[in-house]
Amino acid sequence: MKSKVVGMFAAALATSVFSTAFAAEPAKTRAEVKAEARAATKAGDIPHGEALPKAAPGKSTKTRAERKAETQLARKRGELAPAGTLGPEREPKVPKSDLPRARIKAETRAAVKAGTIPRGEAPAGAK
Repeated sequence: MKSKVVGMFAAALATSVFSTAFAAEPAKTRAEVKAEARAATKAGDIPHGEALPKAAPGKSTKTRAERKAETQLARKRGELAPAGTLGPEREPKVPKSDLPRARIKAETRAAVKAGTIPRGEAPAGAK
């Protein structure tokens, strides 16, 4: 019984302390909060809207014709990366072997027999 009284007293004390701490600042109206936000935005303390401020674009030292000529030269040299995602029709081509098919098959059979490469999809130690 005594512990219940002490617990209730502690709860009441905590409630009164927290309520006075929160009541120290009077509640602001919506109009006051909006006015403070406008003033802070105007002063530059917070950016306008949700986006970050945009950086000013730098001035180019080259003419459009010079940039186009450089791009054409890079395209001829093959230095440009392809634009967008690569689809199956734009995947880099695998170089073809100049060895005859029969020789490649014979080398593969010999490697499987020697155990240097696994047979099929089985684990390396399986036969």
